[in-house]
Amino acid sequence: MAAVSTSVRSLPSVRHLRLSRLSPTVAPGRLSYSTGIRAISPICSVRSRRSDYRARFSASAMAESSKAKVEVHDSEEVLAASLAKYTADLSSKFVGERGAFTFVVSGGSLIKSLRKLTEPPYVDSIDWSKWHVFWVDERVVPKDHDDSNYKLAYDGFLSKVPILPGNVYSINDALSAEGAADDYETCLKHLVKSGVINISEARFPKFDLMLLGMGPDGHVASLFPGHVLINEKVKWVTFIKDSPKPPPERITFTFPVINSSAYIALVVAGAGKAHVVQTALGDSQSSEKLPVQLVSPEGELTWFLDKGAASML
Repeated sequence: MAAVSTSVRSLPSVRHLRLSRLSPTVAPGRLSYSTGIRAISPICSVRSRRSDYRARFSASAMAESSKAKVEVHDSEEVLAASLAKYTADLSSKFVGERGAFTFVVSGGSLIKSLRKLTEPPYVDSIDWSKWHVFWVDERVVPKDHDDSNYKLAYDGFLSKVPILPGNVYSINDALSAEGAADDYETCLKHLVKSGVINISEARFPKFDLMLLGMGPDGHVASLFPGHVLINEKVKWVTFIKDSPKPPPERITFTFPVINSSAYIALVVAGAGKAHVVQTALGDSQSSEKLPVQLVSPEGELTWFLDKGAASML
């Protein structure tokens, strides 16, 4: 196994849909969509149900996304509370079943949406000692750099909860993009072999919960529209040197790894992404799929949206 870096400069040491037709039902203060799997209960006002959120799903979207559930929340604050409960419940489930919880994050505004986990009741009730934290993608910059997804997660989340430092797996930022990707994949293979990470039927790592954000162009992780990496079928972790969004050098999980996850939460907030949400979930007839539309896990996919992000559905 390649050496795993333990130096983090100023930061602590770490180791390296087919949607069926939506049928809204209303409970007090909630809007529930039946997706053919089970009812889900996005927090949404009755008035919003009657006007803004009459979601329209094309036949093709319904045929391709049956495993997805969509939650629409009144605000990002309510979204964050729902995401915290969802995460805590899955943590309890997997810790109880196998004594570990493998948790994957990305960067951007997603980390802010994890803030409720750092507050009661979750900060005191979750068994943080069983958590193992990974990144679906990372910028190849020093860990104390403002562009680092690790720094973002540390400042906003990891520094506020008692996850064991040895269970936080960052990239080796002393390596090149290609070297860091190979090193991270080697680390994952070791953790699969040791039983920390499950393995999927397709022989890719199967993480318990992967949290994904979405860019305004529909990218997820560091998999961008039209880029050759979206077609990678063999590698677990790969690298990019020409990211259309700076910084240009990054590592990223590939779609076979993303889609091997037991659970995926796609977290999107803000009206600025409403058009892309509509393209992914609504009436778009575009023949070219956005990366976010390629998220189709073996397990369960849930979209966490606020009213702004869902405003064009």
